[in-house]
Amino acid sequence: MLHERDTIRNEVLDEVFASPDLSVALPKYRMPDKEHEARHVFQTVSDELMLDGNSRQNLATFCQTWLEPEVLALMAETLDKNMVDKDEYPQTAAIEQRCVHMLADLWNSPDAHNTIGTSTTGSSEAAMLGGMALLWKWRERRRAAGLPTDKPNLVTGPVQVCWHKFARYWDVELREIPMEGDVFAMTPESALARVDENTIAVVPTLGVTFTGVYEPVKEVHAALDRLQEQTGLDVPMHIDGASGGFLAPFTYPELEWDFRLPRVKSINASGHKFGLAPLGVGWIIWRDADDLPEDLIFNVNYLGGNMPSFALNFSRPGGQVVAQYYNLLRLGREGYRKIHLSCHETAQYLATEIGKLGHFEIINDGSPEAGIPAVSWKLREDREHNFTLFDLADRLRTRGWQVPAYTMPPHREDLAVQRILVRQGFSRDQASLLMDDYRAAISHFDRHPVGVPLDEAEAGGFHH
Repeated sequence: MLHERDTIRNEVLDEVFASPDLSVALPKYRMPDKEHEARHVFQTVSDELMLDGNSRQNLATFCQTWLEPEVLALMAETLDKNMVDKDEYPQTAAIEQRCVHMLADLWNSPDAHNTIGTSTTGSSEAAMLGGMALLWKWRERRRAAGLPTDKPNLVTGPVQVCWHKFARYWDVELREIPMEGDVFAMTPESALARVDENTIAVVPTLGVTFTGVYEPVKEVHAALDRLQEQTGLDVPMHIDGASGGFLAPFTYPELEWDFRLPRVKSINASGHKFGLAPLGVGWIIWRDADDLPEDLIFNVNYLGGNMPSFALNFSRPGGQVVAQYYNLLRLGREGYRKIHLSCHETAQYLATEIGKLGHFEIINDGSPEAGIPAVSWKLREDREHNFTLFDLADRLRTRGWQVPAYTMPPHREDLAVQRILVRQGFSRDQASLLMDDYRAAISHFDRHPVGVPLDEAEAGGFHH
């Protein structure tokens, strides 16, 4: 007994890195047989997470990486709230519906008080719900007219992978408009060329993933109006506002892309992107309750209450929705406008500075009229370079910066671009430090051209 007490005492008093638990590597693929001291396991897991990148330096992600302390506190208070259990957590359910109505109003719904929508785990789930509703409504119209329903298609510009998933999962032909030459987005002409009687919808993107540009929603809408006048074909629209849905209303309010346009039946957006909420929340809003088919709504008897459900996921945390509501109240239209315009200004600063480096041609300068606060560029074709954009991305990672380089989708796989996404929490001072590292990286490649052996580079006048 005395020996056991001494052992327990030593385990409690041992400095964590001198403990028996941390003197060995803990199991990675098999649950250990015995329990371990909480602080030891916490230290082990915390240390392992150091191997991840610094999210604040991740200029590839669209997702929010900086949060106010009050948001963190609300998240801690709501870890135990199950979003779907509206009978047990009625106030969280009420907060979700307030967000739905606020967003419907923000997106100029004709009747924001009576609209319908839901939170989701992200914009991808929201997009799938929008696509499903369009598919079901198209089938209804075809059946009512005695027409076949076996060949639905969806017309999009260059889209995020969630739309490819939707098309594959629900057996819908995806007519994705490829990039051609210097045209990197949907145009009215390219959309109309792919529309027919089996088109369930046209889906413009408000903030194309690859470049950040807004696709011309109003112009596509006008083209579909003309098509209906000429052929009688009435094609609805869904707007993928994953990024732009929380940007354009504040930074480019005169842009008509939302429910002001009658063909727009639904809009999805990411709360955890430019909605400034923590990771794990998206939104889908329908123009009218009739645009969500009854067949997609399930009334579930769950934990003593009867509740409607029309999301793909069931149990999920409520904290992100509560945090979204906090942001809507805390910032208001004025606060969102200030934050997002600041991001645009920083993006334009970066575009100017990157242009000055002499190696690059700017594709998107990050201005509110161009799209989201993202800067994208390619290597200039009128001069030689001793590095690729991929080399540059690798070099910047030595300083912790994650600035993605990638090739464009069909038919421009030959074109490599690099992109910086400016989000809340990325300050002008950080941007200036990033530019210092860009200049240092280019200087490094001047001394050590990629693919040139060191002795050959030195013989050619390149020195440390």
